[in-house]
Amino acid sequence: MAGLGAGGFRRNLREAPKPTRPAWPTLKRAVPLLWPHKLAVIGFLVTIVVSSLTGLAAPLLSGRIIDQAIAHKDRTALYLLGAAWFGTILLSAGVGTLQSYLSNRVAHSVMFDLRGRLYRHLTGMSLRWFTANRTGEVLSRINNDVAGIQSVISDTLGSVLGNLITVGSTFAVMVSIDWRFAAGSLVSVPLFLVPARRVGQIQRALVTETQEQMAGMNAHMQETLSVSGALLVKTFGRQEEEIDAFEETASAIRDLNIRRALIGRWFNMSMGLFGSLAPAIVYVYGGLQVINGHESVGSVVALAGLLTRLFGPISSLMNLNITVLSSIALFERIFDYLDMEQDIKDRPGAAELRDVRGRITFEDVDFSYVPGHPALRGVSFDVQPGQFAALVGPTGAGKTTIAYLVPRLYDVERGSVKVDGHDVRDVTLASLGEAVSMVNQEPFLFHTSILQNLRYARPSATDEEVREAARAANIHDFIENLPWGYDTIVGERGYRLSGGEKQRVAIARALLKDPAILILDEATSSVDSETERAIQEALARLTKGRTVLAIAHRLSTIVNADLILVVDQGRVVEQGRHEELLAHGGRYARLYETQFKPRVRPAGEVAAGAAGAPIGD
Repeated sequence: MAGLGAGGFRRNLREAPKPTRPAWPTLKRAVPLLWPHKLAVIGFLVTIVVSSLTGLAAPLLSGRIIDQAIAHKDRTALYLLGAAWFGTILLSAGVGTLQSYLSNRVAHSVMFDLRGRLYRHLTGMSLRWFTANRTGEVLSRINNDVAGIQSVISDTLGSVLGNLITVGSTFAVMVSIDWRFAAGSLVSVPLFLVPARRVGQIQRALVTETQEQMAGMNAHMQETLSVSGALLVKTFGRQEEEIDAFEETASAIRDLNIRRALIGRWFNMSMGLFGSLAPAIVYVYGGLQVINGHESVGSVVALAGLLTRLFGPISSLMNLNITVLSSIALFERIFDYLDMEQDIKDRPGAAELRDVRGRITFEDVDFSYVPGHPALRGVSFDVQPGQFAALVGPTGAGKTTIAYLVPRLYDVERGSVKVDGHDVRDVTLASLGEAVSMVNQEPFLFHTSILQNLRYARPSATDEEVREAARAANIHDFIENLPWGYDTIVGERGYRLSGGEKQRVAIARALLKDPAILILDEATSSVDSETERAIQEALARLTKGRTVLAIAHRLSTIVNADLILVVDQGRVVEQGRHEELLAHGGRYARLYETQFKPRVRPAGEVAAGAAGAPIGD
């Protein structure tokens, strides 16, 4: 694991990867995310306009105070202009507060929408996709990447529009005062455009790299800080290696963030220096105009204030170009996930599966996890409603794969899987899910109470129905004897329970659902012989009117099965009842003989109980 942590997260920090995709298509796709919140956006735009226009009051009023009130010693005008200035300050503060509220409302609403879309889309991905991706990286996209766009919307959107309005209105007022000075003040602007674009491209690449490193670190933490991961780390004594791997990734993120903070520092310094020198230029130029009698002192003061107001937004717009380009990386990562094809989904016109009787039919099924390496080849069989069918065979034969094809966790490559004569690809996933329940080899329990874990199968179930399912799985008495009974918290992945206890809770959960088809993927692999017998008795009572497909690893669980399917190297090589297969003398008979036939053991060897010996998974 340490190797994965260290080697898997290393990046070349000296040269960030260059973005290859143009920014405009991503921007064009990001803007429509605002449409569902158009009323808040409109209100936000109105506050921006008002805020930008009220900002013109200060330099204009300062000029009026000098030229009208002070120059003419008019106290009334001075008081009125001062009151007007104070009023615009109050108005600006109120509008600014409303603007902040609306911008954050829009930003967090878009984040809510994106997170919902991502979660809905990812829950629809096939099991194949989940086995190929690390949980921590998936969570990083939903949490970190979506959270990163909050400032882009709340700050950047308002800044772009506000600064554009500010620049336009300020320049118009400057032209009305002195058009020559206004024209000269814009000469230097093009000098900053090319550096701003280059800095933005570098920032975009660094953001991409940072988010990838963050995803890797989250995946590493999710694996090593989970119960299973922590147990593995401790039992193998690899704490120091995992700490080193984590610190290496964290160090990479630190270095990338430092580079992001320093990229464009000369550009920002130049913009800041020019903005600081601008008032001096105005007063030198304006002073000469006042001396020559071409301008008033108030006009010069107003121009100085307006120029500062002009170059502040221009500088912000240059930096926003950097911010927007760097934020493109976040949207690209989000859209990459949203663009992934869901290979298991409802076909157009898919029908509801109703009144399910539970017949399962495989017709010449081929399937591969990896192209060119078939897991199933030409599998055909027919399980009638209410039958108990068992899948037996060695490890890797294809038993679990067959079971996974029934609830359509994967799609076949050739042939068909049918429930009650309906191809599972032609029915809705929701109705198929209602008809099929599954108890996996490694049962998963949520970090909540036993009661809530059981009710996950059927939230509307009454307390008595829950207890009845628990009794059927022979887990009720155990639960009742716990300190908090059914309200006992099971811990992450149910680690507070033993393997057999988790398995019985999972069986009770499946039985509470009361499906037409029950799939048991080695459902009794973690229980002792006494518990296994009790569960088999319960299952025998509950199979009436229900089809059971059980992956068996002990012959004791399937000798009374209605149909035994012997799987070997991806093929069903034999099928029939126990007595028929023994009489046939084939693969099943050899498995039976291997398990049950007494053999002479060396002195001192302890004989295992034949009835509990495994025959492979």
